[in-house]
Amino acid sequence: MPKTIAEERIKVVALTTKPANIHAPKISELAAGKDLSCKILFSDFRLSPTASDTVNEPALCEAGNSAVPTKSNFEGSLTVFRFLDPATGLAVSAEDEAWDLLKAKGTELWLYVRIGLKHNAAFAAGQDVELYHALTDAPQAPSDLGGYIKKVVPLFVQGDSRVSNPVSA
Repeated sequence: MPKTIAEERIKVVALTTKPANIHAPKISELAAGKDLSCKILFSDFRLSPTASDTVNEPALCEAGNSAVPTKSNFEGSLTVFRFLDPATGLAVSAEDEAWDLLKAKGTELWLYVRIGLKHNAAFAAGQDVELYHALTDAPQAPSDLGGYIKKVVPLFVQGDSRVSNPVSA
């Protein structure tokens, strides 16, 4: 089996309403969310667990530390493309929906990420999705101002996030 190229195979859906079971979202709940897949930059997309907190509690008879993982940690950041009318500079509201969703600091979101199938494939029962329950921070200017107009939105990922969840019917 060949390796799979990631391009076009990451789907990100944002929900502003908490699903009934966040760890097994229904297809209908995911379909009602905003698909951000074509509205965010591929090259710096980051939603991921990071190193867990640890505790070192070796026994008296042990020579070294015995680190064990405790609380999980996560990080996230999305770079959102802006869709502006070149003649007026005003937002094209039908296209700028990701910005409208992410621009306010403190917005609570349930972000579901599916990796593997094409971004435009519908969700199906049993598929694995990653959950990132997050709050947005104030949007920032990107470090590279070339290319498209865009803003970086840091995310505060909350403790009930999970790396793998099944989609339910």
